[in-house]
Amino acid sequence: MVDLRPFGRTGVQISSLTLGAMNFGSRGNPDHEDGIRIIHRALDEGITAIDTADVYSHGESEEIVGKALSTGRRDDVFLATKFHGQVGDNPQHRGNSRRWIVRAVDNSLRRLRTDWIDLYQVHRPEPDTDIDETLGALTDLVHQGKIRYVGSSTFEPSAIVEGQWVAQRRGRERVVSEQPPYSILARGVEREVLPVAQRYGLAVLPWSPLAGGWLSGRYYGGLDAPISRRADRFPARFDPTAAANAGKLAAVDELAALAEQAGLSLIHLAIAFVLEHPAVTSAIIGPRTLGHLESQLGAAKVTLPRDVLDRIDAIVPPGTTLNPADAGYQPPSLTDPARRRRQSP
Repeated sequence: MVDLRPFGRTGVQISSLTLGAMNFGSRGNPDHEDGIRIIHRALDEGITAIDTADVYSHGESEEIVGKALSTGRRDDVFLATKFHGQVGDNPQHRGNSRRWIVRAVDNSLRRLRTDWIDLYQVHRPEPDTDIDETLGALTDLVHQGKIRYVGSSTFEPSAIVEGQWVAQRRGRERVVSEQPPYSILARGVEREVLPVAQRYGLAVLPWSPLAGGWLSGRYYGGLDAPISRRADRFPARFDPTAAANAGKLAAVDELAALAEQAGLSLIHLAIAFVLEHPAVTSAIIGPRTLGHLESQLGAAKVTLPRDVLDRIDAIVPPGTTLNPADAGYQPPSLTDPARRRRQSP
């Protein structure tokens, strides 16, 4: 069984593993019945939290989760979903504005077949939208009983702090959790995000503890790159022939050897590493098959000895993200040249 950990300072406890539903639906496993079986198996093994988003397979992931919980299991689950990304073809159906949030939450509630969402998360920052606009809308949803708590995902430290100050000064609901990318290969959040979360008492739900599959054993020993839809969509992160991923390949080989010496699978080593950080509440695992789930469940019971943690630090130093593309978000101040260049007259 999976142990329970405090969800920040809310008084709620959730399992140290969260079932991520990103791989349920057309972009992962299109078999709804299989997805339901995976969800039920996870719940039977003591996982109490499920995380999804409205953009996962264009809402299909939420539908599968809703079907799985409609059999009488909703009350026992801490259910989280997210808004921000564009849903469908209409470019207006996206963002962090009040106008979209009040529509997005009703769409998610319908797909999830529930009257409330435990944790409603801002999937990514939107610097051009006033954070008070977003928090104001989310505060109203809490008062209406549609959501219980507010969270964020892949926010920079300054944005996390700004949200806390705006909530305090303007009487808004406080963001109580952050969902950052965190794995042995992507440790950048150790520099500021995790310490800031600890300072403000936020729960932390890291996504991609297996680094998108890099730490699943599929890239070990010079094997040919596995074919996957994620690799097709995000070649900068998953193409092993890309120069930016050379360091990841070398690290994976060393980590696989370390896991073998420690008598662990690489999967268990990777997830246990994330769970070791004092800031982390629950690691999000994202199985596509029942076999994937079974291979990850046992990681919650693994405690890594100090010498193994020291070896990990030697392979990938603390605070290091080997490929910047794995950071999950780059602000417009970096991606939009117009924001950092004075235009010629």
